[in-house]
Amino acid sequence: MSATIVARAPGKLFVAGEYAVVTPGEPAVLVAVDRFLTVSLTETTGAGGIHSPESARPSLRWTRDAGGLVVAPEDHSYDYVLSALTVIERLRAERGIAPRLYDLTIDSGLDDASGRKFGLGSSAAVTVATIRAIDRFYRLALDRRTLYQLALLATIRIAPSASGGDLAASTFGGWIGYRSPDREMLRRLLDAGDAVASVLESDAWEHLEIVRLRPPRDLGFFVGWTGEPASTVRLVDAVGRGAAVGAVDHAGFLRDSRACVTDLWAALDAGDDAATLDALRRARGLLQALGAQAGLAIETPRLAALCDAAETAGAAAKSSGAGGGDCGIVLAPASADVRGMLDAWEAQDIRRLTIAVHPPEGGDDVL
Repeated sequence: MSATIVARAPGKLFVAGEYAVVTPGEPAVLVAVDRFLTVSLTETTGAGGIHSPESARPSLRWTRDAGGLVVAPEDHSYDYVLSALTVIERLRAERGIAPRLYDLTIDSGLDDASGRKFGLGSSAAVTVATIRAIDRFYRLALDRRTLYQLALLATIRIAPSASGGDLAASTFGGWIGYRSPDREMLRRLLDAGDAVASVLESDAWEHLEIVRLRPPRDLGFFVGWTGEPASTVRLVDAVGRGAAVGAVDHAGFLRDSRACVTDLWAALDAGDDAATLDALRRARGLLQALGAQAGLAIETPRLAALCDAAETAGAAAKSSGAGGGDCGIVLAPASADVRGMLDAWEAQDIRRLTIAVHPPEGGDDVL
């Protein structure tokens, strides 16, 4: 029996480029944060298992037959984990490596003690950590790009519209510039039964870009949580429906988002904090306008209060991710009245999360 393998992946927050990034080739900026989801793998016999001790979800048992993994068909409580198993086990079989059974234990530090989610990308983190653990178990020696690619293939089997930006942040860490590949083509190739190794080399990845960006030079990073849950899939789909019927100027939004995020990439790489703050404010305005066109509360009243308090204090802020609740992010120069901002948050029942970017200097990190 082999020793337990422990792999972890950080959560994420979007900085800019939300909604646009689901279109292949459109840029976004994300950060990985210093809260982690951990997957522990132990070899077993007879059947494999998936457990999450702090969760109310029951444990799941899985076995194999000639067609692949076998679980209760009605059980979707670990859908991202099972999808990750399915994809990486296909690659394992293609490499001629003998199958083995194992238990996976999931421990999430991305939620609070009561299990409430903060919107830090738990689905992405569990997918990345699962693939990282199985990679080590079978000694596949995957590089980070391939690990990310497998995580994306696993994710789009469950959520076809997912951009994969959260997976890139959880895989690479730090400040990340990201452009998504053609996930529709990738899903077609998977569904057609193409070898995973072949899919990894397909033209569908043409638009993919993952680059490490420099952290802001002298800006503090703050995160506030509204206590309101949000559904990314529902909001992204609603914007898509608005674009389909002409209510949303999708082409104009993509153009403006591309210009804003491109400026943000350049500002970060140049160490220009003033331009970074300006780009973040522009990104907030773009999401506000998009929500107005689509008839959606992307920036909820509580998110607006969070951002307005930051602006009053001399900082820049916006909702993070799809909005509709969850978190807002703030970049604050040394001159900002951070104490006043935090007091305003407390008065609005907005919770400051003690979160920092991981790794802090944007350097490499072994997870």
